[in-house]
Amino acid sequence: MAGNYAPCPQCGDTNAQLLSFTWWGGLIGPKLLTHVKCPACGKRFNGKSGKDNTVGIALYMGAISIFVFVLVGAIAVMVAMN
Repeated sequence: MAGNYAPCPQCGDTNAQLLSFTWWGGLIGPKLLTHVKCPACGKRFNGKSGKDNTVGIALYMGAISIFVFVLVGAIAVMVAMN
């Protein structure tokens, strides 16, 4: 690793930049998964491993969805009890 992150798996550039926001992870997801973007070719990948983040993104979105579902269910139960 010449830069702060793994080289781009598509073009080999070593100047990837950590994304600060994504549609799937908001502000936390990209930092949690070290999701970076290559400025040379635009490829997005895991900055630690240099691999694709698709599985990590799916797991992150699944966990967030379950959390929201449980939270909404708990709120609905509390409202129904009053």
